[in-house]
Amino acid sequence: MRVLMVEDEPEMARLVERKLARSGFVADRVGSLDETIEALRQHKYSLVLLDRRLPDGDAVSVLPAIRRLQPSIRIVMMTARNAVDDRIEGLDAGADDYVTKPFDANELVARVRACLRRLGGGEAPPPIAVGGIVFNPETRDVSVNGANVLFHKRERALLDILLLNAGRAVLRDRLLAEIYGFADDVQANALSMLVSRLRRRLLDLDAGVEIHTARDVGYLLSERKEK
Repeated sequence: MRVLMVEDEPEMARLVERKLARSGFVADRVGSLDETIEALRQHKYSLVLLDRRLPDGDAVSVLPAIRRLQPSIRIVMMTARNAVDDRIEGLDAGADDYVTKPFDANELVARVRACLRRLGGGEAPPPIAVGGIVFNPETRDVSVNGANVLFHKRERALLDILLLNAGRAVLRDRLLAEIYGFADDVQANALSMLVSRLRRRLLDLDAGVEIHTARDVGYLLSERKEK
């Protein structure tokens, strides 16, 4: 899933960005209100992590605009202001959750997952099993033939999307949008090379799945049929 992080403090931004990446999210980062609105105009996000105090103003002022641009987006505000009135103001203005600094990075990611579960209806989704792969959408854990497996960040992002849409073709444009941030230098053949690497890895793991190319459309993951 793609997340927009709005944070003007570089050290804090790097910490959160690394944690999100290790948890399977693709994170784009901006540092101002103007950049936030522009990013939301250009890209689709599941959630925005929004620092309240930014160089060009109070982020509460842009919450209505964020909702107009992407009505279903989840908003988690991050701030050093921990007064009850401040939290109430942010939540009443449209935020879904409110995290005060300093915070534990693991707790922040847990809050992100909780917000995304509410987006899907409030209940934890069941594990997805395809071939020898079992994927837990809530914890984002992946096991192959009963063993937990680690993948490269982008291989993992691709695998997650294909598993969530197992048996259905996923459009190339959607895959590119979900896997690569807007700061990434994406070569023309980047996606096809990534698919090739993931295919080899899954074959080496004897995962019992295949990634099919839907010509001029995208890619599809399904259980491998025995010949």
